[in-house]
Amino acid sequence: MDIKTKQEKLKEIYDGFEIRAQPFKAGAVCEVGCAFCCIHFGNVDAITLEGLIIHEWIGTLDKQDQINIRKKIAKNMKKREKRSITRCPFLKKDNTCLIYTIRPFSCRQLYSLRKCTNSGPMVHRQAVELAKKTVKKLQQLDATGYSGHISYILHLIAKPDFRKLYKSGGFNPVNIMPFGKKYGIVINRIVSKNKI
Repeated sequence: MDIKTKQEKLKEIYDGFEIRAQPFKAGAVCEVGCAFCCIHFGNVDAITLEGLIIHEWIGTLDKQDQINIRKKIAKNMKKREKRSITRCPFLKKDNTCLIYTIRPFSCRQLYSLRKCTNSGPMVHRQAVELAKKTVKKLQQLDATGYSGHISYILHLIAKPDFRKLYKSGGFNPVNIMPFGKKYGIVINRIVSKNKI
């Protein structure tokens, strides 16, 4: 399956989740500017396909904006290495999302039935199960890719050789093994086979 077709299927999976999750999300108290999950609680993970979409979007920006975003991603990566709580690199100063329309599924699934505190969001158990199943679908779709924190996935996809191999449908996890082990990157085709 080519990348364009995968991107179309990705949108279908997102849309399917939103339709099935709507009854649960109807009572959500989340609003524009609420960024608790983007700063304190949420783990902003992505699959390689989502990383490619974000990477290509970054490439459409003017040079200075590209430089600024890449610096934020690198800073985010370093903070993650130290296990520090880190703001998503795409969170703007006003706590809105720079990539909202192309945000990864890990962000799309989030909501809360009460205002978030240190205990994190309150979510329906059924929505969590639905999200887990959706993650498996995403990993199956992106079988020649990987999953991990957004800054690590973007680091991989920014490498021309990795990106070329990925876009061609190639798959060689040995090439990223040291990086993957260090940063907890998982191989989609392996984890997507595991039962939920």
